[in-house]
Amino acid sequence: MATIQKFEEIASWIEARGLNEILGKLIDENRFKTNFRLINQIEGSAGSVMDNIAEGFERGGNKELIQFLFIAKGSCGELRSQLYRAIDRKYISNEEFHVISEKAKRVSSLIQKFINYLKQTELKGIKFSGDSNVSNER
Repeated sequence: MATIQKFEEIASWIEARGLNEILGKLIDENRFKTNFRLINQIEGSAGSVMDNIAEGFERGGNKELIQFLFIAKGSCGELRSQLYRAIDRKYISNEEFHVISEKAKRVSSLIQKFINYLKQTELKGIKFSGDSNVSNER
């Protein structure tokens, strides 16, 4: 099984970054009009997914990584809820909602798979073993 050397290699982080790119384009196109509160919440929750995966990995221990992965997964759910508000206000189309929502579900699923792996592995992270490798979730 491959090993992860840096958080930028984590599949769920890569997918979350892609999700942020899609949302950023919509925001930059002024699709959310002047609903700055919703924009801030979407930016915050989408960014939180990436950021918590990265922060958890950088802490060097599986227990903390799992904790941060659960926070990232929660932020992913929060983002999906905000997408319903966006579609209800007609800021995004049904097709855009479907694409973004499915991508968010994929990110959430990848995070959960990584959590499941980390819970069953004997690797505990560099903080505890001196090993700089953490197994990849792919």
